[in-house]
Amino acid sequence: MAASRKAPVGSLTPPDFARPASPKHQLGAMSGEITASPPTRLGDAELGKDAEESRCDDAPAPSPLEYTSFTQSQRRRLRPLLGLAAITSPLTATIYLPLLPLLRTQFSTTAQAINLTITLYIIFQAISPVIFGPLSDVHGRRPYFLATLALYVIGDLGLALNKRNYAVLLILRAIQSLGASAAYAISFGVVADVCVPSERGQMLGPISMAMNLGTCVGPVVGGVVAHTSGNINWVFWALFIVGGVLLVGVGALLPETARNTVGGGSDKSGYKWWQYSWVGLLRERMKVKAAKRLNERGSTPVSSAAAPCQTTKRKYGLSNLLACFRIIFYRDTFLTLWVHGSFYTVDYSFVAAGPDIYKDIYHWNELYIGLSYLPRGIGTIAGAYFTGKMMDYNYRAVARSIDWTIDKVSGDDLMKFPIERARTRYCYAMLMISTATMIGYGWTVQYHAHPAVPLILQFLQGFWGCYGYTTFSTLLVDSFPQSPSTAAAATSITRCAMAATGVAVLQPLLNAAGRGWYFTALGLWSGMISALCVALLRWKGMHWRQIRNGRVHQNNFLVSGPLTSMETKAGN
Repeated sequence: MAASRKAPVGSLTPPDFARPASPKHQLGAMSGEITASPPTRLGDAELGKDAEESRCDDAPAPSPLEYTSFTQSQRRRLRPLLGLAAITSPLTATIYLPLLPLLRTQFSTTAQAINLTITLYIIFQAISPVIFGPLSDVHGRRPYFLATLALYVIGDLGLALNKRNYAVLLILRAIQSLGASAAYAISFGVVADVCVPSERGQMLGPISMAMNLGTCVGPVVGGVVAHTSGNINWVFWALFIVGGVLLVGVGALLPETARNTVGGGSDKSGYKWWQYSWVGLLRERMKVKAAKRLNERGSTPVSSAAAPCQTTKRKYGLSNLLACFRIIFYRDTFLTLWVHGSFYTVDYSFVAAGPDIYKDIYHWNELYIGLSYLPRGIGTIAGAYFTGKMMDYNYRAVARSIDWTIDKVSGDDLMKFPIERARTRYCYAMLMISTATMIGYGWTVQYHAHPAVPLILQFLQGFWGCYGYTTFSTLLVDSFPQSPSTAAAATSITRCAMAATGVAVLQPLLNAAGRGWYFTALGLWSGMISALCVALLRWKGMHWRQIRNGRVHQNNFLVSGPLTSMETKAGN
């Protein structure tokens, strides 16, 4: 015990993590109360705890509170539903790019005016999660999932019917983005609701695969349309059908999961009708009818005791709306968001530069340009599967290294677990490969190498890019367990702002430096700064997170201070 009490601040020695604090200490640490008395030494606190517990040795030990009532098979069924629901934003964004020449002709306007519709889409891609992410944390995932999908369907229908009006095109494009772009944040919230931290990778991997399917399929479909029919309206009709099917699927199969409203989901006695999926509501009504029939026959139905629903009632106000902006400026989350955003910026630069590269250098038509996105899309899908496996493997490896027993029932207390070390494991190797890929891509196209070479490099970039931004978006959600959708919204703001800036300066930099030097500078900028961020996260990230949450070991003392995280502010 003496060795563990002398560990410095931020130490990652096994004794600091192998012995979770007692329930009494946990309550004290999270209460936010400040007393005039000096802090209690850990050793004295443990002696006091032992003396107090000796009076109630005969009391039965309480059973651990289950983190979630969702079974493994239920979570497995949620994966494709969440992934396909989140496909709307990348599919809608990428299917639009090959249609730009046709849109200019149909609406009789300039290239700059049509590019404005892309800018507008990116703006609302950032705004939508900011609005609906915090709302879903406070009031539940289900109503806002359905509301945003309904907005998406309305936008698609209007775009399919609009033939010539450019102003209406702008308005409907904004509505389409507003409805499509919140699914990412809400889906991450659902994953955090139903999965303990040690098992989130096995659910996020397949969801990311389904999401990236939109990035892969969108440009191909758009390219085929641009090359063959020349009529863009049936594309919007197809998106309208996709949105309608997803709206019905989420309504029928996704129950409420937000922990602030239904807890772990084990006690359904307090559920409102809208918190059930349509299939679940039908089942509950059938159970009620069966119970009535039993009562009429004089039989007493056997009721199963369920754990009480542990919920946190919170009000929604301006502080909640600004919560995702506050997240950006915490020291640990700023580093996480920078790495995530830089990977997304690089990815968007690859996508935006592709059409000009393959048209000017290799003289490909629109169909071939659309097909050129396939290697990158396949890379992101493969990378998503690999990322899910690696995240859970890294979590277990770090737990073994510090002699930590993973709690798969109640979930681990991440205040004592070095989640930054687990999520950033092997990140240096990933950054080296990603940087080399970008530099190689730039000089390959600069010297007009065989097109197979840049296509292979696009696959590698898609693979490692997906690993980068999925891993660090998960780390941010881990850092804010009470507000996962708000945290995911912060990633959306950051990455959209960085990507929009990157796309804005793309063409001037390409003209000034050439493709070789541009991608070299982009790779070194992303790789070197991200490596520095990873080093800081591994060194001080956990300590900063503990300070942010008001609980940290300092000089042999367990300090209990006020919670300054956005969760506490949102709860007041």
